[in-house]
Formats: sequence, structure tokens, C-alpha cells
Amino acid sequence: MAFDLNDLGYEKDSKERMPWEHYTEAYQKADPEEISRRLNLPYDETRKVLTVYFLGSTYEISWPDFQVSHLDDSVGYYPLEEMIYAKILVIRYLLEAVDSTPSGAYKTYREMPWGEVYLRQFDGRCIKRLAFSYGNRLEQFEKTMERMQARKTKFGDCSYEVELVKNYFVQFILWEGDEEFPPSSQILFSDNFPTSFSAEDMAVVGDVTIGTMKEIGKIL
Repeated sequence: MAFDLNDLGYEKDSKERMPWEHYTEAYQKADPEEISRRLNLPYDETRKVLTVYFLGSTYEISWPDFQVSHLDDSVGYYPLEEMIYAKILVIRYLLEAVDSTPSGAYKTYREMPWGEVYLRQFDGRCIKRLAFSYGNRLEQFEKTMERMQARKTKFGDCSYEVELVKNYFVQFILWEGDEEFPPSSQILFSDNFPTSFSAEDMAVVGDVTIGTMKEIGKIL
């Protein structure tokens, strides 16, 4: 699916447009073979496309124009074709990230570099939103995460692990509410995240993933 920022209705001076223009310009100047080597991603030199895994689906991204299309699967919603923040997150990943293997440990947002600084925003934007959206709808949460190819884990009352991009994992954990206590949640990141993502990026990760969950819920 071809992407044109104008299709999304953003004004010329919007806060989304300027970073998008900055990163697409940098992407056009980048070497796709260097990106492929650095991130260990497939690159088809003849077709000039990189293959990228993102939130349960595999995409082809063209160079130099960053046209995005998903490969056929059963997920049904494709944030990298629909969400500007997902596009900015992935184009930054392609330009700046490294191929990194996690140790198996997970950390809270607070434990990440600069996490304390942005914790209040992350708590409202991601953790409280997750609890409010799914804390009393665990069955819906479970169906949605299964559709996203997430792996079920054994934390809380219901939890799943999603692979954001290759080897970068996020765990979404829910505790169901009752008559005394409201539902609660936690989001954990594999310990290699700081090698490629800033605290601001990680807030976008939470936001984009929950947004994707909501869109998938509409088609279940």
C-alpha cells in the first residue's frame, strides 16, 4: 500500500509532518545495503525493498521512497500502512538501530535510561490506557493478542509478549479489577531496548501497540 502523508490530512505545520519529512529525507540518503547489514534484514537489490517484521506482520519497505506493503497474513490490520507514528518509529529504527539480542531479562519503563523523566506521560498514555481498555475485558485482550501473533506468558491475570521488530520484545500484563480494586497493568521491555530506542520511542511503542490492539479488536 503506497503512503502519502497528505492522505492523512495533516497540516503543513503539524508536529507529525516535520519529523516525517526529516526522516524520509535521511532515508533517501541512506545506503539500504548498510541498513540490511547493520540490522540483519533481508534486502532485495533488484526490487530495492527491505523486509521488516513489525508487530506480528512482515512488511516490504521500498528504498528510497519508503513505500510500505504487508505480506499476506491473517492479522487484518497493518499499523505500518496506517499510523504515522508507527512509520516514524520504524524509519528511525532503520536509520539508527542496531541488531541486538536480548538477555532474557525485562525492565519497566522507569528502569530505562530517562524513563524517570517521562514516566508520568508513559503511565497515562500507555499503562493506564491498557488497564482501562482491557482490565475488565481479558477475553477480548486474549483474542486480540493471539491475532497479533503474540506469545502468551504467565504473569498477572493475563499477559502476552509481542515482538516489536526483530529481537525487541514487549510484555503487556493485566490484573483484572474487582469490587475493591480497579484493574491494573504493567508494560515491560526486553533489556536490549536502550541499544536502539530512546525513552520517547518506547512511549510511542506502547501507544502504537495499544492503538493496533484497538483496531484489530474492531475486526474480530
